[in-house]
Amino acid sequence: MKTNATDVQVDTSDTERSKGNGHGTGRGTSQPGSDRATLSQPMDHQRPTFDCMFSPKSVAVVGATDRGGSVSRTLLLNLNNPAFHGKLYAVNPKRDQVLGVPSFPSIGAVPEKVDLAVVVTPAPSIPAIIGECVDAGVRSAVVISAGFKERGAEGKRLEEQIQERLRGQKLRLIGPNCLGIMNPISGLNATFAHDMGLQGTVAFLSQSGALETAILDWSLEEKVGFSAVVSTGSMLDVGWGDLIDYFGDDPNSHSILLYMESVGDARSFLSAARAVALKKPIIVIKAGRSEAASKAASSHTGALTGSDEVFDAALRRCGVLRVQNIADLFYMAKTLARQPRPKGPRLTVLTNAGGPGVLATDALTATGGELATVSESTVQSLNEFLSPHWSHANPLDILGDAGPAEYARALEIAMRDPNSDGMLVVLTPQGMTNPSEVADGLKPYATGHGKPILASWMGGKLVSDGIARLNEAGIPTFAYPDTAARAFAYMWRYSYNLRGLYETPSVAEDVEAGDKSCEQVGAIIEKVRKSGRTVLTETESKQVLAAYEIPVVETRVAKSQQEAVTIANEIGFPVVLKLYSETITHKTDVGGVKLNLINDAAVAKAFDEIHKSVSEKAGASQFQGVTVQPMIRLDGYELILGSSVDPQFGPVVLFGSGGQLVEVYRDRALALPPLNATLAQRLIEQTKVYKALKGVRGRARLDLDQLKRILIRFSRLVVEQRWIKEIDINPLLASPERFLALDARVVVHGSDMHVENLPKPAIRPYPTQYVDTWVTKNGSSVVLRPIRPEDEPLMVKFHATLSEQSVYLRFFHMENLSSRTAHDRLLQKCFIDYDREMALIADLQDPQTGEHEMLAVGRLTREPSGSDGEVAVLVTDRWQKQGLGTELLRRLIGVARDQKLSQVVAIIMPENQAMWSLANRLGFKVSSSDDPNMITAVLQLR
Repeated sequence: MKTNATDVQVDTSDTERSKGNGHGTGRGTSQPGSDRATLSQPMDHQRPTFDCMFSPKSVAVVGATDRGGSVSRTLLLNLNNPAFHGKLYAVNPKRDQVLGVPSFPSIGAVPEKVDLAVVVTPAPSIPAIIGECVDAGVRSAVVISAGFKERGAEGKRLEEQIQERLRGQKLRLIGPNCLGIMNPISGLNATFAHDMGLQGTVAFLSQSGALETAILDWSLEEKVGFSAVVSTGSMLDVGWGDLIDYFGDDPNSHSILLYMESVGDARSFLSAARAVALKKPIIVIKAGRSEAASKAASSHTGALTGSDEVFDAALRRCGVLRVQNIADLFYMAKTLARQPRPKGPRLTVLTNAGGPGVLATDALTATGGELATVSESTVQSLNEFLSPHWSHANPLDILGDAGPAEYARALEIAMRDPNSDGMLVVLTPQGMTNPSEVADGLKPYATGHGKPILASWMGGKLVSDGIARLNEAGIPTFAYPDTAARAFAYMWRYSYNLRGLYETPSVAEDVEAGDKSCEQVGAIIEKVRKSGRTVLTETESKQVLAAYEIPVVETRVAKSQQEAVTIANEIGFPVVLKLYSETITHKTDVGGVKLNLINDAAVAKAFDEIHKSVSEKAGASQFQGVTVQPMIRLDGYELILGSSVDPQFGPVVLFGSGGQLVEVYRDRALALPPLNATLAQRLIEQTKVYKALKGVRGRARLDLDQLKRILIRFSRLVVEQRWIKEIDINPLLASPERFLALDARVVVHGSDMHVENLPKPAIRPYPTQYVDTWVTKNGSSVVLRPIRPEDEPLMVKFHATLSEQSVYLRFFHMENLSSRTAHDRLLQKCFIDYDREMALIADLQDPQTGEHEMLAVGRLTREPSGSDGEVAVLVTDRWQKQGLGTELLRRLIGVARDQKLSQVVAIIMPENQAMWSLANRLGFKVSSSDDPNMITAVLQLR
């Protein structure tokens, strides 16, 4: 669609948001009389809901009682502690007070607005009580009571009634069937646990209340502190995504630990985790790894895709670290908070005993790490002062008589080795060793060297003082070296996941307005479904792949023997004949494949043999002809590329070694679509066949960039064609000359599936509906489209075109180009989650060179748990006054409507007449503002 430029230019900036306790802030700037303006979102005038939940000024216990041994009594006593400074009320219609706490007959009768209601009444009463809370303006609630969906159909109906009371309201609810919530920093203990946790920096979220009480008890003994402890219960309303968002912005929480039994809203969880993971570590332990995988589908892909492996793939996709035991949750929180992430998997072990070094090596290699190769220069430097009998290899065994000086100097030298990505220092308390003095010698290397340092001081009382000194210096300590080595491997896995998530892709796929591939494939699938079939023929399957530019072998249908001979001559010998059937998918099982046919007679004979075999094994009606294809010599590798649907995470992409023995070798990796080039590279790297694809034993290297493009296109197919249930491309022939799909199979959902229930990707795909062409005032045609990670280089060039004035208006102070274009900063602008944020760019392509240029950026950001939008636009200087700012703003308002936001807010300086004109024209109305130098304009969308 082409539209005319508007007559008002707005050059606005995508202002940084200042976040704290869930607030979003913004500021507008313009020159007097200019046509530049900044749009942003004002601060919420009310306390955010989750602040009211975790730091409430008033709490009411609904169902309060002083009956001995009751959950309600324990809750009230826990809340009524000196550390909590909020007001406390009881709700009990039969009492004026409970345990000295004033009591009222209903939540509505409490004399002030209640921030948090803690509900402990029988399950059938809960829907009505939540309705009363909504009517009374209560901001948040925790439902302790059990008896809901875990009890069957009646409990599920009660949950539905609660959800109906919550719909469209501001009240947020944790539970039901939970232990409660705890904030040791604010003194809130709204749980029936025995003790309050210690103050600390770990937010611990758990689906198991019993496990939570055990960990709380353990934490008191181990002196582990918490910023919050949350029992999530059934997650009827507040889920993982909400809590990760909140604690991601909580300055008191330095890490977020999760014990999960189920994912719940997968898209919400992944969206929040992707947004928070770069700021602070999210570490997960999930029950159920040993459960039987979900029922295998009939395809190879389905048989190879287990639900726990999909969960691992999902965590990789959002930068979350998974550990295998509870102790590792806290080890990793401590370690990641104190030491930098390694840049690679190579660990150097420095020890005064050989045995611990061997144990560390075994644990390291078993969990994905590598032992660093010691460089010759490092060996020579160590030879200068160590005993001649030191190990001369990694682990660096510097022998039992090594003192503080030898340890410190050896560590300094080993850290400088470019082959090493991290250090593990092990000490055993031998007679010549002073553990405390060795610890003091390591302190100068604790920080500032760019490589993590871990320590294992083995022993008891003899090493306790040294351990304390190391911990005080910021060097994490472990009782055993194998535990420390495993921690390093976890650190590398975490670093690897994040790097894959935020590394600028090297290969970009063109995005065009009006792409027809989606329509073409949709028509094929619709025709098949209308016929009552769920399985596409091989020919139809290859047409689907070809529409997405995935190379396929030529495949033509022959209904008769003579037609097969004719087509074979047109294609050229040798050829392959395969059964053509709308019902049989595994052709080899019924003798439906004949290879290397070199002449007319061979083709005619093969046709008859396939006909006879299929008739005998499956029935004559199952034979509908054959397909004729050129015989492709397998001069490369057989790969598999497939997709199936996971019940929690939706479509999953599988890649690995293919061929007839695919289920025997089981060399495969999984990823959640959509993919970009970096994610496709990560998927390929996780397989054993990857080493072969890079070239081994004199074989040429394959074109991995082309393979990545195929994976990207395939992932597009998966997310755009939601009627597809399963796909197999097996084999995908991979050789230095080409990639070619030799066989393909597509299964679609049947008539029992309704469009509203179709599985959706756990991560929102690229929103192609917002790709459009548009004409500026000077007649230039540009593409307005959502931003992609691949656009980071364009963003760097875009910033280089901005004048000092534009930079000042954007950042409110002068900021140099290198600071504005740092990767860590731009990744937040280009690597966006389209569920949370929409950034539209104006993309101009030079018709002569094909080079792209970014002319403008517009951004709409929504608060994670709110319904307001923040809008910002920035136009490069030489393209101002061409209508780009106005058009992007108009389209962002359209996106806000699509996302069903309630309002978009603009903060405008009073003298900015151009902005007022535009705002009035687009329907903004003046509202109040906390800043006397700014006026708030609000566009109500519903």
